[in-house]
Amino acid sequence: MSERTGVITFQGGPLTLIGPEIKVGDTAPDFTVAANDLSPATLADYAGKVLIIAAVPSLDTPVCDMETRRFNTEAAALGDDVKILTVSMDLPFAQARWCGAAGVEAVQTLSDHAGASFGENWGTLIKELRLLTRAVFVVDKDGKVKYVEFLKEITEEPDYAAALEAARKVVG
Repeated sequence: MSERTGVITFQGGPLTLIGPEIKVGDTAPDFTVAANDLSPATLADYAGKVLIIAAVPSLDTPVCDMETRRFNTEAAALGDDVKILTVSMDLPFAQARWCGAAGVEAVQTLSDHAGASFGENWGTLIKELRLLTRAVFVVDKDGKVKYVEFLKEITEEPDYAAALEAARKVVG
């Protein structure tokens, strides 16, 4: 598995990402993660939808909390053709509990804790922490990556406007 150094930092300290660098135009890599009910979820489960996929370190941190709530608020304006997924290493039980407490219903949280399939395939797995780095991807209905943002400093929020605009453009 490839490793990329010098790509991200946590509070200024450099970290290593495992997996490929996903770029606009790439075919979205598959993954197997766990839904909140422990059922497996794969990329194929979202076929025919435009996806906004947010990788976050943990829902139980301030920036991840703000980001997921923000995408939840924005989801209503995107329509039924767009699905927002937030992937973290949090356990599915913790994700479900967090969503209930935060009132998050429009974003689907998915857990990569068991196999790190998403992290390894999407190049978001932090070697030193075994958490996912903060990144946002937009994937069109045909499975092509249309937008990518890897946050240089994982404690910063993503460019919501750019990700949302990319999703709107893909929907048409």
